[in-house]
Amino acid sequence: MKKTILILVNDLSFLISHRYDIVIAARKKGYQIKIAYGELGNSTTKIFLNKDIECFKVFLQRNSINPLIELFSLFSIWRIFYRLNPDLVHLITIKAYLYGGIAARFTKVPSVLSSIAGLGIFFDQKKNFNFFLQKLLYQVFHFAFNHPNQRVIVQNLDDKKILINWGVIDKKKILLFPGSGEDLSKYTKFTEPKNVTTICFASRLLRNKGVFDYISAAKIIKKKGIKVKFLLAGSLDLGNPTSLTKKELEDIVKEKVVEVLGNQKDIPKLYAKTNIVCLPSFYGEGLPKTLIEAASAGRAIVTTDHPGCRDAIISNKTGLLVPVKNPQKLADALEWLIEHPQERIEMGKAGRKFAKKKFAIEKIIQGHLDTYENLLSDNP
Repeated sequence: MKKTILILVNDLSFLISHRYDIVIAARKKGYQIKIAYGELGNSTTKIFLNKDIECFKVFLQRNSINPLIELFSLFSIWRIFYRLNPDLVHLITIKAYLYGGIAARFTKVPSVLSSIAGLGIFFDQKKNFNFFLQKLLYQVFHFAFNHPNQRVIVQNLDDKKILINWGVIDKKKILLFPGSGEDLSKYTKFTEPKNVTTICFASRLLRNKGVFDYISAAKIIKKKGIKVKFLLAGSLDLGNPTSLTKKELEDIVKEKVVEVLGNQKDIPKLYAKTNIVCLPSFYGEGLPKTLIEAASAGRAIVTTDHPGCRDAIISNKTGLLVPVKNPQKLADALEWLIEHPQERIEMGKAGRKFAKKKFAIEKIIQGHLDTYENLLSDNP
């Protein structure tokens, strides 16, 4: 009899962009896959229904903080777990792994896998509000992460240390996977464009992804008369409290410091037209997919010395690290790469080798399949 894996995620778009290959590989392996999601995002369920994977809507709003709504979300997840009675639940994104972890214990789901793609600004110890919030929610995290047959995937060492030091999880349960992987075969054009040096920011347009720092650095460089093109690729995420507003994006377009491209689905094509990839993030990253893609494309990277971001490069070999929220240092690093094309190209080549070693999708898929098998075989 086929084992049933139920995947729970806040937003179906995130599952498609970050875990689709894993889902399909598990289906091909012979598991019966079902998906429960809170929001569709910019996607539809057809991509999974065509693969004989059932999808179920649950009441889960990622931007809500209303206690009554959150309790109803927990009930909605409990109800779908009880109804579908899966052998294993894979919980992806924060509300999914918290509420799903609780519901899995109440409904006696045999096996649980929780995936953490960054702990977010909630774990910024410099903010007093977050300190008290952590104290308040300690029991919630502890209960969600202490199912007797559970593993928890993190994407960087900082997140692993935080969870262990916080005391909410047994360190034996933690697995370290370097991001969600990338299909390296999609990247075939490694020669840099030879006209104007082009720098690209490609991510959700959130303030704490460093959008305004990127624009400030672009202004510093352009004031020096350096010929360079700055691209800003990505879409607004109005469900996120740190998203740029429509008015802010309109103002950026009018200012013409950077070229605003909107959401780009063909990242290999975008990066083939780029010399440098930049992400000055101070977001609570897991391991940024855009930096994994940049390494896969053989492009030098400038990013921040920040959890997740620094894990995506080898400092001074595949890219440069700069302090968070420091446009001047960011501009200095970008200017150095602009003025040293040969060193930049060598960084890109080293990044491609690093991607093959660490980020290849085949390795990430196999890690998930092995974890599924181990959890299901441990189930008495």
